[in-house]
Amino acid sequence: MNASQEKASAALQVRGLGKSFMGVAALQDVDFTLTQGTILGLIGPNGSGKSTALDCVTGFVRPDAGQILLDGRSVFGKAPHTIARSGLARTFQTVRLYDELTLDEHIDLALRGLTRSKRSHGGRRRTDTDRARAWLTLFGLERLRTAPAGILSYGQKKLLTLASVLGAQPRIAMLDEPLAGVNPRVIDLILDAVLQANREGQTFLIIEHNVEFITSCCSSVVVLDAGRKLAEGPPSVIWEDPAVYEAFLGRKAEHNAN
Repeated sequence: MNASQEKASAALQVRGLGKSFMGVAALQDVDFTLTQGTILGLIGPNGSGKSTALDCVTGFVRPDAGQILLDGRSVFGKAPHTIARSGLARTFQTVRLYDELTLDEHIDLALRGLTRSKRSHGGRRRTDTDRARAWLTLFGLERLRTAPAGILSYGQKKLLTLASVLGAQPRIAMLDEPLAGVNPRVIDLILDAVLQANREGQTFLIIEHNVEFITSCCSSVVVLDAGRKLAEGPPSVIWEDPAVYEAFLGRKAEHNAN
């Protein structure tokens, strides 16, 4: 693929991304490209910079250096709501809900924040709402639509936030550790939802520690370690990389295995 073809197919381009906190580098010269219609995994050991990278891209943390291009247009340093309305939606590792609001009210609130201004007319909003409710049905939450979110289990709350994001059909859906703290049944529901949405054209960037999940759904993986990009490629290649093995398990574990 030449440079012009890569640019045309790139939903998101991150170049030279850098961020420091109190003089400590959290990200150093990180590059990656998310191609339209694909699922990219962003992985690494704890403290590798994954969440910081996602926070920089979505506007929750201002980067110190680099470029962030969404459909070829810079969103570097822009406010989270501006980036969201440009077509980039995300979930958080820790679920953020209002216990007193119903599931339907959460969906409406989320779609108001995610819907682009050019799509904000009533007809499109209803379409997005109907789509989000269809995901709730697939997740087995249809009967709870008018119930307060406070009665949901942690896994059900994660499914609600995912339904809201998928209902909006953003340009890119970014999921921050969607499987953290959920049971195997919810893991299966999330995997099936991601694969179905991707078949329908949804582009994803996913941070996740679950190796089986990443292998099952991602066409490409970027590995971070100590704030730098360590490796990039298909999952089958990444898991065979000795440097990746060492980053996750450490030199001592590798020597013991031998």
